[in-house]
Amino acid sequence: MIKWTEKLCPQVKNIPPSGIRRFFDLVSEMKGVVSLGVGEPDFITPWHIREACIYSLEKGYTMYTSNWGLIELREEIARHLYDNYQVEYEPRTDVLVTVGVSEGMDLALRAVLAPGDEVLIPEPCYVSYSPCTSLAGGTPIPILTTADNDFRVTAAQIEEKITPKTKALILSYPNNPTGATISREELMEIAKVVKRHDLVVISDEIYDKLTYEGQHTCFSALPAMKNRTILLNGFSKAYAMTGWRLGYACGHPEVISHMTKIHQYTMLCAPVTAQMAALEALQNGTEEMQKMVAEYDRRRKLVLKGFSEIGLTCFEPKGAFYAFPSIRNTGLSSDEFAERLLVEAKVAVVPGSVFGTTGEGHIRCSYAASADNLIEAIERMGKFLNQLSLHRQEACG
Repeated sequence: MIKWTEKLCPQVKNIPPSGIRRFFDLVSEMKGVVSLGVGEPDFITPWHIREACIYSLEKGYTMYTSNWGLIELREEIARHLYDNYQVEYEPRTDVLVTVGVSEGMDLALRAVLAPGDEVLIPEPCYVSYSPCTSLAGGTPIPILTTADNDFRVTAAQIEEKITPKTKALILSYPNNPTGATISREELMEIAKVVKRHDLVVISDEIYDKLTYEGQHTCFSALPAMKNRTILLNGFSKAYAMTGWRLGYACGHPEVISHMTKIHQYTMLCAPVTAQMAALEALQNGTEEMQKMVAEYDRRRKLVLKGFSEIGLTCFEPKGAFYAFPSIRNTGLSSDEFAERLLVEAKVAVVPGSVFGTTGEGHIRCSYAASADNLIEAIERMGKFLNQLSLHRQEACG
């Protein structure tokens, strides 16, 4: 009998499973749960985008594409970035179509890191950043942000963490899980630190279109940042295309070519039908996307008002579709709160602890759910909080 515990890679064994997916799996086994857990839009991909996919199948588009992706799509991505952010990319050398932003992040880290290189990661952050850094041979270095500073990392915090081993900085604004955004002026200060210390920036901007106040700033569009930034983006959130698994990476030809080498041997290419749908989304999807963003904004306000009414303090998210309320006044840890809320009230949220140290004391709630589900979830959460309060009073009495 083979002893698998002796055969498995220690690096993988030491990485915890995704805390988000653990709660998603629990929800799938229960009936009557209102889920605010997974960042999954409740909108269906707009019909004209689905129709483009169907039509591509009818025309026989069932083959591999170039490893880089369809040139028509790469040209449209480059045009889109120039029109929106005035940053210019050469479609044939600077743009790689990936299987979601998750693959793009993995490729970027593996293309850049050597064993022992340090990567600065502002927390709370998306759950994959630290594990993917470790799997690429790097060392994740957290930079802790809190609600006191609106969960925005500062140039001073970044500079304080830089050592001779620091090679890269991951930025992700609008942020998952907090919904925080960051101003152009603050990003300019960070850019000065990046340039002074010769860092690579991996900028995950998958929520760029879901910015509710002010304008999103594309990091690679800042002065002198284009050639030291790997820009990651995709179609999942803005166009309700999560299951299509399509993203892209843009950057200097040397780093994009290295990422493409890894992509060639592991993924080959993104599905052609998804690429055809993404092309339609970029060309004709703006109106539907804007309608969805307006609805998210309405839900954002609904959730903030609801949390205030049931006694939960919540930082006001300015982007993405997540709220990150504090549950410290309950006396429960994030894990305890999320598990009890699921079992006792049948509302699924994600404990903030899975997003990093400063996520403890918070829960992540996705307001990509329907307004009716959000209202029901908040009502159940209010009753749950009242029961907790009664139990505490009884214990003290």
